[in-house]
Amino acid sequence: MKLDTICVHGARDKNNHTGSLAVPIYQSATYAHPAVGQSTGYDYARVQNPTREALEGLVAAMERGREALAFSCGMAAMDAVLALFGPGDHIICADDLYGGSVRLLASLERRMGISVDYLDANDRETLQGALRPETRAVFIETPSNPMMKVTDIRAVRETIGPAVKLIVDNTFLTPIFQRPLELGADMSLHSGTKYLAGHNDTLAGFVVTNDAGDAELLRHATKTVGSGLTPFDSFLVIRGLKTLPLRMAKSQENALALAEFLGRHHRVAKVFYPGLIDHPGREISLRQSSGFGAMISFEVDSEDTAKKVLEKVGLILYAESLGGVETLITYPLIQTHADVPVETRESLGINGRLLRLSVGVEALEDLLADLAQALD
Repeated sequence: MKLDTICVHGARDKNNHTGSLAVPIYQSATYAHPAVGQSTGYDYARVQNPTREALEGLVAAMERGREALAFSCGMAAMDAVLALFGPGDHIICADDLYGGSVRLLASLERRMGISVDYLDANDRETLQGALRPETRAVFIETPSNPMMKVTDIRAVRETIGPAVKLIVDNTFLTPIFQRPLELGADMSLHSGTKYLAGHNDTLAGFVVTNDAGDAELLRHATKTVGSGLTPFDSFLVIRGLKTLPLRMAKSQENALALAEFLGRHHRVAKVFYPGLIDHPGREISLRQSSGFGAMISFEVDSEDTAKKVLEKVGLILYAESLGGVETLITYPLIQTHADVPVETRESLGINGRLLRLSVGVEALEDLLADLAQALD
């Protein structure tokens, strides 16, 4: 099946004897056994639940992966992946990451004795030089949050070789526009809270892998600590995924028009959007992705202008998340990236003039009018 069809029909309830089109919410904590030593395949909801199982099969199919695991949020998914590593291990990360990821990595450095280096993952010479015998993984976001840096996934794979795991956060583009496993990644991560669920009404996280051993270890983590996604939240994400291709297409169409508008505005100094002709990562995007996404960062002429824009937007909502049907504007300096060290923020350009837009599916004319009045 084509990807659009998978989104609609890919969640299958193997227990369905009723003809229900929707996968039911199996709101049960425990399951009865047919006989001694026998199981229906479900024993306790911390281990697995039929609604979550259907969702995981759907996400795995979308990413062209062997297995997907659904977690209570994106950070729970990332924490489970990082738990695969231990004291003395070395992880290389792209220099521009979501602030919550940086916070979690710093915690692991302190508690677990894992060492972490940050660098420009597109600089193959620097990346090669950073590899050590104890390097276990390279972790990247592409496009990155919030500076929209695009990393060449195939080039990173070639540089680090097969022994080092390549983990890609695919939240911004989703499987609709990019499938990291097909490009050489070992794992694809998602904050399913964002585009996959798509309606700002639930938290979710996903890890997709082709490695059966890694999948087994991750399942053991969910069984042990109970970080798996709940039945009701699984139901909401399944419902959201049915319209993901439509939402991504409309959001991207709006985003390109808004990025071009911002590029012409006298109060805007810089626009960071991979779909713009002058974006340095555009050619890489065209090689490895089928779309540019709907996330835009832009720098205005002063910190005062940035704060006034946040106060004056009306239709666009000043909020911290992204990926829903509503257009949101965020101030990375004090919201998503407040935990990133000051010197790192400054070197990346995350300053008091930087704003980030998550473009939704509203009428373009209304979004343009709202941005124009806020900037003017």
